[in-house]
Amino acid sequence: MQWDIFCRVVDNFGDIGVSWRLARALALHSQQGVRLFVDDWETLRRLLPSVPAAPAPFVVSGVEVQPWVLAERSPSVAACVIEAFACELPPACLAAMRASTPPPVWINLEYLSAEDWIEECHGLPSPDPATGLPKIFFFPGFTARSGGLIREPEVLARRDAAQEPDGRRNWLADYGCAEVSASAQWMSLFAYDNPQLAHRLRDWQVSDTPIVLWVPEGTAWRGLAHWLGASLAEGHCQQYGALTVSALPFLPMDDYDRLLAVCDVNFVRGEDSFVRAQWAARPFVWQAYPQADAVHVEKMNAFLRRYLQTADAATAAVVEAMWRDWNGAGTQEDAWVGFQNALPVLRRHARQWCDQLAATDGLVDRLVKMVQPDVK
Repeated sequence: MQWDIFCRVVDNFGDIGVSWRLARALALHSQQGVRLFVDDWETLRRLLPSVPAAPAPFVVSGVEVQPWVLAERSPSVAACVIEAFACELPPACLAAMRASTPPPVWINLEYLSAEDWIEECHGLPSPDPATGLPKIFFFPGFTARSGGLIREPEVLARRDAAQEPDGRRNWLADYGCAEVSASAQWMSLFAYDNPQLAHRLRDWQVSDTPIVLWVPEGTAWRGLAHWLGASLAEGHCQQYGALTVSALPFLPMDDYDRLLAVCDVNFVRGEDSFVRAQWAARPFVWQAYPQADAVHVEKMNAFLRRYLQTADAATAAVVEAMWRDWNGAGTQEDAWVGFQNALPVLRRHARQWCDQLAATDGLVDRLVKMVQPDVK
């Protein structure tokens, strides 16, 4: 079956990250024919180093990647069209879909949510006002009645390999510097602008446990540079009390997954890194995409209700305190101390949660079965 996936990059890497992972999983693991149309070629190049410099069709990991402009020129129509995150398809594409017999299956891939209401909306069709064609709303989520999470078959095996005793030594061989200790507490930081970062940096600087903070290139560099009083550059590695800061390049996606696997704690954001942190089976702190009227706080709370459902009261309290503090929903000066002291318990909980999610169908399997019910 032929699938077309359309992605417009708004202001972060999550849109293209999710779209690419979906396209790759459909092509490699579900043996589907996949075209991915992308409007931001430079952002795609940062995620996939194999992307050619000039926008032009090319094939990687079984996916035919095409610049968005080609979808604006009366394209052929696939049997299934995925509109990622309500990105709005080009008029020429809509016209071709309307003229097709039979029309394609049209899916709007929504943003991931743990909120209860998505279960009632997942899989429902709605007529598109412009074309009259039905559009199916597909909601990724954490329950059997949602669309699930993107999970490649090898993602857990790659995680386990990275967490072998030599995993950190291998990482240091690729990205390390002399100041980094393999026996310290390792943390990764991928975040939006966050006023709470300064508080955490002070906590880590005076920690009783040596801490290494791995920071891939991105928004978090600005906050770090302000606190350090110096600009960051790739390869910057310096100690500040108990804290060692190591500035990384913008990592290819598989290397970012490996970083999450070798760290003890991961600070993540948005959607793609949020999901990857869960497959890493390590304690993590999520920064939801900031929204007006604190809508992001309710999204955070909805996830915590599911994530902490089997946790004891003390464990739930330290996670809630840390996450609320990090998301600007109530400052607690001792949030990090409580979270750090609970890390052995949080590590077991993260593994149990990951195993629970991995025991169910992933998003790609659910998507294929929705579109092709006869697929086993």
